[in-house]
Amino acid sequence: MAISRVIYSFYIEIPNELLVSHHSSKEKFADNYDWLLTSQKHYANKIGVEYKHYTKDEAFDTYAKWFEDNYPQISYYDIINFYKIHLMMNLSEEYDEVLYLDIDVIPVTDLNFFEEIDLSKGIAIMTGTANGQQPIIKSSTLSYTHGVRSPMAKMWNSKCLLADYDVNLDQPDVFNTAIVGAKREHLKQLKYFDDFEETLDTMESMISDEFYPDTISYMFGYDNETVWGTKTYLNNVPYQELGYWHHLMDKWSYITKDAKFVHCISKDFDYVRQWCEKNNIQFI
Repeated sequence: MAISRVIYSFYIEIPNELLVSHHSSKEKFADNYDWLLTSQKHYANKIGVEYKHYTKDEAFDTYAKWFEDNYPQISYYDIINFYKIHLMMNLSEEYDEVLYLDIDVIPVTDLNFFEEIDLSKGIAIMTGTANGQQPIIKSSTLSYTHGVRSPMAKMWNSKCLLADYDVNLDQPDVFNTAIVGAKREHLKQLKYFDDFEETLDTMESMISDEFYPDTISYMFGYDNETVWGTKTYLNNVPYQELGYWHHLMDKWSYITKDAKFVHCISKDFDYVRQWCEKNNIQFI
């Protein structure tokens, strides 16, 4: 029997009044949305895999309303990131293998992800923290270097959350869910949403717990990737590195010749467009 596969993406434009950061990104997404969507559709069509794209709809509104009623302190941004995992779990009930791409991920290869990556070995996902990402107090006013979405913040958040479950690790891996490839069996093993309210309550108690020093507690939040890492360790879920399949373009605009999927965190989409034109990569 043939293996059923799907590639999906998800994007919602966050209302101005609910934006907590990266205000300039909203305009860049608006200017490049059609091109970004076309690049992913083109890739899926090229390798013969079904593609689905999700936007704001009644199902998402219902999902968001649950958070508003029960966890109003959780940002709209975090709700969106939990929802993309919710979609992944739902799709894994229908498909044997799932590949998720953030909308700012541009495929620049014709290689078939599902044929190049053996997902039976574990969930394909990027891990790691950048060099030098240590929390530093700048002054007596407690000005720090990391927001709750930084890799170092996620590491500390996951480390302390795991400790609450009596799992003590010096430095747990930090997971980036912008690109995730997985088989149904491993997503079931992850049990991401099992005891979800308990997980959120534990994260809330960590934020207010005076046990943690300010240099650590200021990084705590409701991050979907923190939950991903915690569940991975608690349930012994196998995973593997994406390598060149996740080329991170953040502080510097460059693309290596081995890059397969460009994750444009910097939102310098003009650079990626020009690079694609120079290398004769066309999404038609």
